[in-house]
Amino acid sequence: MHMSFPSNIFILKLPVQHSSCLITKGKPGGHTTEILRLMESLSLSYSPRHYVIADTDKMSEDKIRTFERSKKNTGSEGQFTLQRIPRSREVRQSWSSSVVSTLNALLYAVPLVFRLSPDMVLCNGPGTCVPLCAAGLLLGLVGLKKVLIVYVESICRVESLSLSGKILYRLSDYFFVQWSSLKDKYPKSIYLGRIV
Repeated sequence: MHMSFPSNIFILKLPVQHSSCLITKGKPGGHTTEILRLMESLSLSYSPRHYVIADTDKMSEDKIRTFERSKKNTGSEGQFTLQRIPRSREVRQSWSSSVVSTLNALLYAVPLVFRLSPDMVLCNGPGTCVPLCAAGLLLGLVGLKKVLIVYVESICRVESLSLSGKILYRLSDYFFVQWSSLKDKYPKSIYLGRIV
């Protein structure tokens, strides 16, 4: 059964007008497709939308620009920006070097998030989202602004969480899974069926 993504969930804690959304996007392919499907159902009150992609990701940039152009054609466009930070982790990168590259990405994420000051960080699994969520949490910890962290685990995660999911499970305000088996293992998660 296919469920559409309920955009009203995100409006619970945020003002309807002038809400900005930071959308994280890592590897081209599945994560990009999933986040853009989520964006189709996100309330239009989230503008500007700030997409953050890895500095080596050209394919996602093209998909995002096409998606935003399609919104313009329907008369529902808003402002959007594309931002880049270093990739947190490459496929098959060693764990020890991943720590260094993630810290490097964090050095770029903190000033970016502080400058953009989003109301919400919406992410769906790529490693790039962890430094951005950490920067969003830091914005709240220093008392500047509460940033809502919304994590949607990828549809391909059926039995276990991704590494990003394991890290952000306890730190996110909303944590969505798309398989009931994950809801059973992770009770804080929200299961709504397939949402992308």
